[in-house]
Amino acid sequence: MENPTFEVKLELLDNYKFAIDFGEFGEIVTDEPEPLGDGEGPNPSRLLAAATANCLAASLMFAIRKYKGDPGKVTATVEGHLERVDGRWRVTSMDVDLRLGNSAMNIEKLDRVLAQFEDFCVVTQSVRSGIDVNVRVRDQDGTGLALPEEE
Repeated sequence: MENPTFEVKLELLDNYKFAIDFGEFGEIVTDEPEPLGDGEGPNPSRLLAAATANCLAASLMFAIRKYKGDPGKVTATVEGHLERVDGRWRVTSMDVDLRLGNSAMNIEKLDRVLAQFEDFCVVTQSVRSGIDVNVRVRDQDGTGLALPEEE
């Protein structure tokens, strides 16, 4: 990877509904569930869960294929758990269920695969390790607005 950066653009459409532009990959609409929003699309917590499960499924397929195995049709289900932490809702855990479309007996070196596939998952390992998020707020003229210092 020569330039390991990416860009996603968001535009507020109405209330809490955003259009998210993935450039050449198209656009999706997100929204918060009622009563805050209108529930017209997945919310950020669901996107985080989808990204985590998708990354794990792709990593599992990569690890199996690395040993010339056939994972079959892989599916994933993820259940996110929200809890109040210091009075604010937070995603506190996710349970990801990955399903292979092939019998484990037909996949060579599956023990090695299972021991290492999670290490290939950029999203899951990032979430587990914590993510530095640098925030910048600018007004419509591009002027930067000062944010309070973290304590």
